Amino acid sequence: MTSIDRRSVLLAGLGAAGTGVLAACSGNTSRNAPELVSPSGSQVARAEQKRGGTGKVHRLNLTAARTVLDLGGGVTAPSWAYHGQAPGKEIRIQAGDTLAAELSNQLPDRTTTSVHWHGIALRSDMDGVPPVTQTAVRAGAGFTYRFVADTPGTYFFHPHVGVQLDRGLHAPLIVEDPREPLSYDDEWVVVLDDWLDGVTGTPDEAFAELSHGMGGMDMDGMDMSGMDMSGEGMTGASASPSASSGGMSMKFMLMGATSELLGGDAGDVKYPYHLVNGKLPADPEVFRGKPGRRVRLRIVNAGADTAYRVALGGHRMTITHTDGFPVEHRQTDALLIGMGERYDVLVTLGDGVFPLVAVAEGKSAGGMALVRTASGSAPGPAVRPKELDGVIVTASGLRATDDVRLDTKKPDRVHRVELTGGMAKYNWAINGRRYDMKDPTAHPLLVEEGQRVRLDFVNTTTMWHPMHLHGHTYQLGSTGPRKDTTIVLPKKKVSVLFDADNPGQWMLHCHNAYHGEAGMMTLVAYRA
Repeated sequence: MTSIDRRSVLLAGLGAAGTGVLAACSGNTSRNAPELVSPSGSQVARAEQKRGGTGKVHRLNLTAARTVLDLGGGVTAPSWAYHGQAPGKEIRIQAGDTLAAELSNQLPDRTTTSVHWHGIALRSDMDGVPPVTQTAVRAGAGFTYRFVADTPGTYFFHPHVGVQLDRGLHAPLIVEDPREPLSYDDEWVVVLDDWLDGVTGTPDEAFAELSHGMGGMDMDGMDMSGMDMSGEGMTGASASPSASSGGMSMKFMLMGATSELLGGDAGDVKYPYHLVNGKLPADPEVFRGKPGRRVRLRIVNAGADTAYRVALGGHRMTITHTDGFPVEHRQTDALLIGMGERYDVLVTLGDGVFPLVAVAEGKSAGGMALVRTASGSAPGPAVRPKELDGVIVTASGLRATDDVRLDTKKPDRVHRVELTGGMAKYNWAINGRRYDMKDPTAHPLLVEEGQRVRLDFVNTTTMWHPMHLHGHTYQLGSTGPRKDTTIVLPKKKVSVLFDADNPGQWMLHCHNAYHGEAGMMTLVAYRA
């Protein structure tokens, strides 16, 4: 039976709430527990000094507050955002510059928050992960993040508290290369996002529903006829905004989302909208250029539960980078981008009006923006360029360039990272343990500075997981791309390598916001 069949049957047979919200893990109370490098310890300070830097400091303020967002087409949504816009205003600095960002928490209801600088190899105490690297920033309070960003690339930032990522609190961070080897005329930063906040409810309400799971009933002999397996429409509203099973509301849980590219089950959450740069397909953002000009697209998936298949109608794309690091150039019609991943591509613009389409993989929905280089009518929001069904590249089909490829070396440390859990109890975990925020340093994956480390991601579940490591980039296999987030398909194994060169305490987690919050997180910690 497929994972989607199982999900539908479980829902059909559900008569009572499941296991509830997060289950606590047993704490690490052993007196023999290893001593760990502190996120603000001397080893962290030494690593920051080695980064050197230009000495130039970019100072800015980030205010996280309640706002009403204009999604276009007359649709508004009360949400939370930085300075009243989503995505937030782009930050752009040069490699080696210091960023000094002062966060002001003006969120309602005494809500705490933080800022995580996704993909940046920075000092551990600036990584923005309560309670590991800092105390959460209280409502009405502030915190200044100050660090050197020494590696050029396409990054973004967002909170690392609860499921706040699934609101409007995210923005791109571009670290420019002062010796940029690529030749192009223009840039366009493209942020993809799945959206429900202020439309069908809030991310916290969605997580509360998902956390009940779907029960653990025996599926044998159960009749699936009559189950609603519909997904979502391209232009917006979900086909089935709510259902109920055994008296429990199914307002947010998505059924019937399947994708061959993702190995089956495509996602957990019903989203009424999918946005490109904060706008609906019915009222899209327009990039204006000239025919023949070469444009670098920096594509960021800031979504919480959705992989996107991205294509620009009438064009082929040349992939140049993923997660900030260069790859051997590869032409493609479309690419698949999981939550937390970034891809840079080059396109040479044609003459006309072209749709940039981000299909919500497996969800029969999507977002759209337009590229306009001439007059003419724009395609409608339901357009599906043929490129979406052409050559589709994923990270496994890419190779790191020689200058960033890791040298061949036997690993000093190997960790098996088993991805466990499922929809029945919504008990997503790593190595069978759900991460315990009350005991954050329990059961860490230990490394030592200077080691070559191999992580073996072993997905025992029936869903895909985009696995993100903080503070480092790893390499897929011996010649694959350098990344900080990679898709691990159901029942598959992915091995990655990294050098332990950034001491501190670092999260390793699924970048599906709901899986991570449920417990699919662990700590990679340097031994003191």
